[in-house]
Amino acid sequence: QVQLAESGGGSVQAGGSLRLSCAASKDTVLSMGWFRQYPGKEREGVAVIDSDGVSNYADSVKGRFTISQDNTENILYLQMNSLKPEDTAMYYCGAADDPVYEGTSDDLSINPADFDYWGQGIQVTVSS
Repeated sequence: QVQLAESGGGSVQAGGSLRLSCAASKDTVLSMGWFRQYPGKEREGVAVIDSDGVSNYADSVKGRFTISQDNTENILYLQMNSLKPEDTAMYYCGAADDPVYEGTSDDLSINPADFDYWGQGIQVTVSS
């Protein structure tokens, strides 16, 4: 089992920035990622990264969000810049034992179904 704990959420005005952090209890997972969920909607992928640093992003956040990891401390980050009201959601940290690569470019999957462990979630609110 892997325990994940998110931190860094909160409220910000549109155009602002936030950085989310996720502390993992062990370093054996091979990929981690950030996901978000709107009320009444299914969880969706935001950004993922594997142990080699290969990353993938949802189109809606490309150029604004950056995922990174500190492998020595087992911490995952999500730097969110140029935030928009539509980024308001509950954000979850996820981890996978077996990363899934798909498509002709072998992109790292951002499908939540391909991840095994989840944090409790943290709220991000962006006001206009």
